[in-house]
Amino acid sequence: MTGILKSVSLIVICLVLTTTSAKSADTAFCKEVSVKDTSNKVEGKYRCKRNPRTATILATIPGWGQVYNRDFWKVPIVYASLGGSIFAFHLNSLKYKDFLKAYQSFYDLNTGSPAHGITDNSQMPVVVRSLFNTSNKVEFLRKDQIVRRKDAWRRYKNVSLLTTGLIYVLSIIEANVAAHLKTFDVSDDLSFQIYPSLKRFNTVNGSTGLQIVFNFK
Repeated sequence: MTGILKSVSLIVICLVLTTTSAKSADTAFCKEVSVKDTSNKVEGKYRCKRNPRTATILATIPGWGQVYNRDFWKVPIVYASLGGSIFAFHLNSLKYKDFLKAYQSFYDLNTGSPAHGITDNSQMPVVVRSLFNTSNKVEFLRKDQIVRRKDAWRRYKNVSLLTTGLIYVLSIIEANVAAHLKTFDVSDDLSFQIYPSLKRFNTVNGSTGLQIVFNFK
């Protein structure tokens, strides 16, 4: 339980420091843009431009790319996802090592041959941890039981490691895509008008028609 509390506290501290520091940097960037580009003024506020390359570089530090894009609500999601996958990797590694140690007790590690007096039907003590490592107990298991569970926890450990890397890469991609989307104008200035107009075709007389004009501002 102590390990869990420490992990949660570390994640919260990193989240607070990241959000505070990145907000300060983002505010300075917005002020600089407001001075140089007054054409983006909307309702008394200046729109901050977003550079996809800068967002990608900042996103290598988890959460910074999202804060740079002013998507503050995404920062807890990034840290919760990374923190959960890292914690899962840590737990799976502990459980894998417990069963690996029990498996190695069947052999003489110096020679690699079976230990003296030990057979496949012999039972060895194994520390079996609860789901979140809040408690544990010792079980006596045979070699085949230990091998199956050792291999299972090794797979879980590898999957959690791959998941951590995937979440990290996706957070960087998301920051880049979001920065690109910030350049699109989705304000109320988008409008269209419908009015009649006279069109001339390859005929003697003109003909009436309907023209739709979209004004993108």
